[in-house]
Amino acid sequence: MTARYVYLARHGDAVEGEGLTDTGREQARLLARRLAGVPFATVSHSPLQRAAETAVFLKDPGVPSEVVGDYVPYVPQPMPPTLEGWTEEELESGPRLAAQALARYARPAATETHELVVTHAFLVAWFVRDALGAPPERWIGLNAANCALTVIRYSTDRPPALLVFNDMAHLPPELHWTGFPPHLRLP
Repeated sequence: MTARYVYLARHGDAVEGEGLTDTGREQARLLARRLAGVPFATVSHSPLQRAAETAVFLKDPGVPSEVVGDYVPYVPQPMPPTLEGWTEEELESGPRLAAQALARYARPAATETHELVVTHAFLVAWFVRDALGAPPERWIGLNAANCALTVIRYSTDRPPALLVFNDMAHLPPELHWTGFPPHLRLP
C-alpha cells in the first residue's frame, strides 16, 4: 500500500492587510516545531501574506501556489450570508481552483509521501468534505482554527482517511480559539 499524507494547516492569526499578529507568529512557531520531524516531499502555501508569513517559520517554507489560496470552493444556492462580500469573479473562479487543488493533492502517490499545505479555512473544509464524501455544500460549517492541523491519508487500496481534523495539541489553550467567530468558541 502506498499513501499520500496531506497535512493542511490554516495560517496563523492575522489582521487583514497587515499580516500575522504576535499571536499568529507564536502559533506559526509552535506549528513549525510540531512539524519539524516530518519528511515533507513538498511544502506549498497560499500566496496571501498571512499564509506566506506562517510558512516562513517552517524548516522549508515551500512555494506559493494560487491553487491553495483563499477562495470560495463551492457556492450553494441560495448563497448564505457568510459568503457575502466576495466578488462575482472570485465566486466564479473558486470552484475551478478547488478542483485543481483536489486533483493535485487528493489522490494516492506512487510512493509514500508527506505534503504540507499552509492555506485558509475554506480550503481545509473543502478537503475534509471531499475526504468524507459529503455533498459539496457541506464544507460550510467546518471551521479550522489558526495554525490547527488537519491530516488526510490517500491510499491506493481504500477511501481517503481523515486522520486528524483541527488538531491544536501543539498550541497552549490561550492560542486555540483564534479564527473562530465568538459564537463558536467553547469555554
